[in-house]
Amino acid sequence: MAEMYDLGKMLGEIIEDEKVDSSRNRKVSQEEIKDILLRKRQIPARPKDAAKIPLGESLVQAGLLTQDQLEHALKIQAQRGQKLGSILVGLGYISDDALLQFLGKQYGIESSSLVDVCVNEDVMGVVPSNIIFKHRVLPLKVEARSISLAMESPSDLTAIREVEFFTGKRVNPVVVPSYHMDLALQCLKERGAGAFSGIEVQQVTGGAPPVVAKLLAYLVESTGSDMLITADVTPSIKLRNSLRRAAMPPISPDQCVAYAKALMNERQWEDFLNSKEIDFSIDFERLGRFRVNVYRQKDTVSLAIRRISNTILSFEALGLPDWLQEFVLKPQGLLLVTAPTGHGKTTTVAALIDAINQNRSCNIITLEDPIEYLHVPRKSNINQREVGSDTNSFSEGLRRIFRQAPDVIVIGELRDQETFEIALRAASTGHLVLSTTHSNNATSTIDSMVNRFPQHLQGQVRNQLADALLLVFSQRLVPSYKGDSLVLAYEKLINSYRIRNFIRENKTHQIRSQIQTEADDFASLDVCLNRLLRDGKIAAKDALLYAENPDYITKAAK
Repeated sequence: MAEMYDLGKMLGEIIEDEKVDSSRNRKVSQEEIKDILLRKRQIPARPKDAAKIPLGESLVQAGLLTQDQLEHALKIQAQRGQKLGSILVGLGYISDDALLQFLGKQYGIESSSLVDVCVNEDVMGVVPSNIIFKHRVLPLKVEARSISLAMESPSDLTAIREVEFFTGKRVNPVVVPSYHMDLALQCLKERGAGAFSGIEVQQVTGGAPPVVAKLLAYLVESTGSDMLITADVTPSIKLRNSLRRAAMPPISPDQCVAYAKALMNERQWEDFLNSKEIDFSIDFERLGRFRVNVYRQKDTVSLAIRRISNTILSFEALGLPDWLQEFVLKPQGLLLVTAPTGHGKTTTVAALIDAINQNRSCNIITLEDPIEYLHVPRKSNINQREVGSDTNSFSEGLRRIFRQAPDVIVIGELRDQETFEIALRAASTGHLVLSTTHSNNATSTIDSMVNRFPQHLQGQVRNQLADALLLVFSQRLVPSYKGDSLVLAYEKLINSYRIRNFIRENKTHQIRSQIQTEADDFASLDVCLNRLLRDGKIAAKDALLYAENPDYITKAAK
């Protein structure tokens, strides 16, 4: 049944405004009423050209979007079927505010964000719910003779006529982005159309800041090391190097973007849009410190969040050997810590820096990407520099580091030839250099460093490395026997006289074959695994999983 309306009041307004002669005593049809009301209404029209141009092309013409960005967004739209405006905002190509301003200017009328408004039951009751969903409109404000109506298509005369017919009021269109209307109607369907609140929209769609805090709290409470967030799947927790799904629903692509934005500042977001990936660290109140990596995959945004301990653990707590401190307190040389991702390299380096800080009076300068552990100066002076905010790159920071009077130089990772070259020079000229690499073992670390250089320079680099190297410390984190913690297993390569000759003569591959048992200058990971197995700290299956030579573990266990 149609909603009731005050026809007498409407006719009175028509007679007054349109000077209809009531003495004629003629009938006024509903269509005539609609036409007269339509003529009364004054809607600024879009230019003819603008009305025919799609949103994306209009944004390109206005200089708010590049053609490449539009094509990328249209490709995603074809895959997912989302609203273009939502995709553009989600990708960070245009902000919500900029899109609203553009729409308002394009239509020549007021624009509004539906996530920032509240509409009470009285206002919502003016427009029947079937009209709201049929024409995708939302009443925002009701006055004596007019109604402000949120519309994604202000030129939809059919919708305007029908609202005016049922309400008896002149419609003042207010343009809103299509994806805002999607969220609003979704909220009304789920919570009922009695009233509308932008806050509820944020709750239905998962408002970014509180959800981010909840996710980080979940990571902390789980005692896991990492949280991995990927679009359309449930977040995962890495717990003792094992992946587990979190007890929460899948994350939408738009939510992934919202999480990334909530964790970044404006500069970081711009850097991410340009490079498509970024590393940074962040302190979250009452939750601690986290390292975040944001990257793109399959046209969506993914996040890897690592929890950083506020406490720098001791050698004993980490399972590091006491003899390691002897090397870290030397005045010069190169000390490398190597391991796959997630096996504690950064934590080990933090412990080494702390040992220097407590035992030497020197100037320590770090180059990190990003800064993870925060060090408080004790005996040493410590300056921690972050790539991206304090220097443009490792190599750029290293070029000028000698003017900063360093005694100890810490490089987060040796990523390229230039960084390694400067590190090698620093280690050869009276500085202690600590750094990390991604290598399978200690001997392959040396080969991978040398192989970064052209063939004609490799002999010279080997000689320099043989002179400067102190130690390569390769490590793995292995599940404990009970499975409730991780145990450190390591391989050592100390640069003794014979190791130095192996390096110079390009025979590092022979170190593993010629030194089968534990020696002062070399002990393979298998030797350590066997010792941990013998002491009952790890299980045989895990020792075999990480062993380079499983037969060695099997024979030693008999």
